[in-house]
Amino acid sequence: MRVRAATPDDVPAIADLEVDNLGADAWSEGLVREGVLGNLPTISYLVAEADGAVVGHATASVVADIAELQRIAVDPAHRRTGLASELLDAVVAVARAGGADRLLLEVREDNAGAIAFYAAREFVEVDRRRRYYRDGATAVVMRRGLGHGCGGQGR
Repeated sequence: MRVRAATPDDVPAIADLEVDNLGADAWSEGLVREGVLGNLPTISYLVAEADGAVVGHATASVVADIAELQRIAVDPAHRRTGLASELLDAVVAVARAGGADRLLLEVREDNAGAIAFYAAREFVEVDRRRRYYRDGATAVVMRRGLGHGCGGQGR
């Protein structure tokens, strides 16, 4: 398995992962294509490959000292294999390379597994956004410091 920058050839697989993992909140193939092509200048798309197939992706935005994990999705057959951790590590590397000192994300408050996943990886809850998702669910905003200035360990 390897994590790499996404290419235009990966767009259909990323769009499929969006639908499979995020349902009504999935981004369209057109929006994914714009990001992968570099037409959204703060956005980076990463994919995870296994046996030549895209089985996961992560999307991050880096603006000045703040990075945001916008998406992370893994094919159900490849969950619990460490793939999400590898994608998250790659996002952290992209964020640090872009000069960010913190990484933010939102996760559904009813997604206990994801909240535990992020908490085990040094994320802490910093806020909640009521009615954030299309179905009215609340988002938990989490932050991980990436440097000494924002609660991070500089690792």
